[in-house]
Amino acid sequence: MPAEVWPQPVLDLLATGDDRPVFEDGDRTVTTAQMYRLVRRIAAGLRAAGAGPGVGVALRLGVTAEAFAAIIAAFAVGARVSGIRPDLTPAHRARRGEGELLLDDVRVAELAGTPDDGRPLIAAGRPDDVARIIWTSGSTGSPKGCAQTYAAMSAAWAPYPDRWPPAIADLATRLRRYLVFGSLSSQVMLEYGILTLAAGGTLVAARPPGFPGMIARHRATASVITVGKLYQLVHDQRAHPVDLSSLRALMVSGSPVAPGRLAEALDVLGPVVFQGYGQTETGMITMVTPAEMLASPAALASVGRPPAVTELSIRDADGRPATEGELFVRTPAQAAAYWNDPAETAGVFVDGWVRTRDLARLDGDGYLHLLGRIRDVVIVHANLVYAGPIERILAADPAVAEAYVVGRPDDVTGEAVHAYVVPAAGHTPDAGRLRALVVRALGEASAPQTIRWIDRVPVGPSGKPDKRALAYLTLT
Repeated sequence: MPAEVWPQPVLDLLATGDDRPVFEDGDRTVTTAQMYRLVRRIAAGLRAAGAGPGVGVALRLGVTAEAFAAIIAAFAVGARVSGIRPDLTPAHRARRGEGELLLDDVRVAELAGTPDDGRPLIAAGRPDDVARIIWTSGSTGSPKGCAQTYAAMSAAWAPYPDRWPPAIADLATRLRRYLVFGSLSSQVMLEYGILTLAAGGTLVAARPPGFPGMIARHRATASVITVGKLYQLVHDQRAHPVDLSSLRALMVSGSPVAPGRLAEALDVLGPVVFQGYGQTETGMITMVTPAEMLASPAALASVGRPPAVTELSIRDADGRPATEGELFVRTPAQAAAYWNDPAETAGVFVDGWVRTRDLARLDGDGYLHLLGRIRDVVIVHANLVYAGPIERILAADPAVAEAYVVGRPDDVTGEAVHAYVVPAAGHTPDAGRLRALVVRALGEASAPQTIRWIDRVPVGPSGKPDKRALAYLTLT
C-alpha cells in the first residue's frame, strides 16, 4: 500500500497555489490556486452534507471546472464515488446503494459557494473502502459496476511521473492541451486528465463537441477518440482537411484498430495515434506508441506491451499456460469486484487475477495480439467458431476496410456465421472470394453464410461496435 492515499498527489499538486492554468473553458481559465480553493469549498460542503468514508456520492455532471473539482473533492473526503451514465437502467442505478448523495451541476454550483471551513485538506479515504464504481460498457451483456478500492487507486501511475511506463512517458510530453468532453467522471477522461495535470498540461473543455473541428478550434494537442470516430476523422481529413497541426496525440479507446486502418490513420494524421488496450476492470493493460508502430509491422498489428508492474497470463480452456488462449491480467489498480454482484464477481475475479474473456497471444518481442472474445463465438454443428479470426481474414483483404462477424440461429447448423463488411475506399469486395479466403484458412464451418456491405458499423453508447445491432440486421 503506497504511503499516500488517493487523491493526495492531486491535492498536493493543486496546493502549490501557482498561476499555472489547469482548466480552460472558453474565455475562462482556472489556475492551480483557483482550482485548489474550489476543491476546498466543495469538500467543505460535502462534509457538511454528511459525505465521508463509506458514504456514496453519485455524479451526474458535465465538463466544467466545478465538475472536476467536485470529483476530486468527493474522493478527498473518502466517499464512494460513482458516475451515472445516461444509459444505465433503473435496476442498475438501484444497485449502487441507498443513501447516496446526488451531485448534478446545479448542486455542485451550490457547494462551490460553501465557505472554506479552514480544515486541512488531507485525503480521508480508507484503503479497503470502495473509492469508486465504474460501469462497464455492456458490450458483452449487461453493464456491471467495477468496484475499485482506495488502495487500488492509490497504486495507480497517472499522478506519479516516476511510475510512468515508457509509452505513458512519451504520451505525457504531448498533453499540453488535453481536450475533454462527455463526462469527467468517466474512467478514461479522468485518468488522462490526471496524467495531463501531472505532466504540466491544461484540461480544455470542448465547446461545442465534434471532430475534427473542436481540435482545430481549441488548438488541442491531445484527446481520446473511439475507433468509429477515428475512422470518420481519417475520412474527413482525406475529403475536407482542416488544420490539425496542433495535434500530438490521439488515444484510441473502446476496441482495437485493424492494422490497415492504423497505418492509414498514421499516414493521414501523422505520428499521433496511440493504441491502447484495457478494461474497466483493470485499467490500462498495454499501449503502443506511434514510433513503435511506424518502426515495426508486428507492433502495428498489436495492442502494445504491458508496463513492468502489469502481469499477463495466457491460459487454455483448462487453465494451463498456453501460447494462445484466454488472457488473465493482474494490475496494481484493478477493481476488486463487481458492485453488489457476487455471481459475476466469482466468474471474473479469480485468485487475484482478472479474466479478460479475450483471446490473445504474446509475440517474441513482448507485444500483445488480441485474437477475439471468448464469448464472441458462433456454434456451428456443435463446434465453436470464433468470430475474431474470421474478421481478421476478411479485414486483411485490400478491398475491405472493416469486417464484423455475428451468429444467428440456423435450422440446419444450429447457428450460422454472417459477416458485415465496410468496403475500402474505391473498392468493391467480391463475396465469393472473401468466403473462399475464410474456407482456405479456417475451414468450411467458418465460412460466412452471408456477407453484406455496410457504410459503417453501428456503435453503442460507449462508441464500441454494436454487434447486437448487426445481428438484428441479419433478420431484416
